[in-house]
Amino acid sequence: MHPSLNIAIRAARSAGRILLRFSDRVDQIKFESKSHNDFVSDVDRAAEAAIIQELRGRFPSHAILAEESGEQGSGDFQWIIDPLDGTTNYLHGFPQYSVSIALKHKGQLECGVVYDPLREEMFTAARGQGAQLNDRKIRVTNRPSLEGALIGTGFPFRDQRYIDAYVGMFKAMTEATAGLRRPGSAALDLAYVAAGRTDGFWELGLSPWDCAAGALLVQEAGGTVTDLSGGTRYLETGNLAAGNLKVHRAILDLITPFMNDKLKA
Repeated sequence: MHPSLNIAIRAARSAGRILLRFSDRVDQIKFESKSHNDFVSDVDRAAEAAIIQELRGRFPSHAILAEESGEQGSGDFQWIIDPLDGTTNYLHGFPQYSVSIALKHKGQLECGVVYDPLREEMFTAARGQGAQLNDRKIRVTNRPSLEGALIGTGFPFRDQRYIDAYVGMFKAMTEATAGLRRPGSAALDLAYVAAGRTDGFWELGLSPWDCAAGALLVQEAGGTVTDLSGGTRYLETGNLAAGNLKVHRAILDLITPFMNDKLKA
């Protein structure tokens, strides 16, 4: 196992325990709006602090990029953290959320963890070592096209500049597939692609902490992850598509006619 992966797993479990501790009394949780449709709660902050404490204890010199506390330090190693991916779900008692932790070294993703504490599902990946769900090897599906495919997505709920383009994509994808799913946690959506539960995924306007760990899971499970132009800048652009090689290509081919110049950048 990758030497950093065990620490990431421990950190994810620490955060997961905090999320579960408050999940049955979400009406008592204090939260505030960071921006339109984007919330942060005391639970997000507590879970993030628990993750950082675990990581700092083992890797005090590593840099951190965390959703709530931002960027800390600099260097070749950087941890990318989302302590609660699916905060809106969590605050409504909707049972779909996760903890996402990834490690990047000199710009390359090295290991990643997506943890669903409700289902006790730990998705893990390390570069060159494959992807696992609770220590069982997982693979993307071998579906050859969008016909009959189940595709995950996420609505651009924070930044709605691209809502018209997205609606066009959504309509075309609905007509071309067996169905779309929008559960509300991009990290878990990508983990489900890696585990073969869905055949592909696309979304606009993600942050690095939403998708870093999930992207590595898909890649190590035999899939492909790119930005919407087919390049590698998805962590920078926040726009990505994922799936096995053929489904991924089919997603890009289908959504490209709806992309404006900014989405192609």
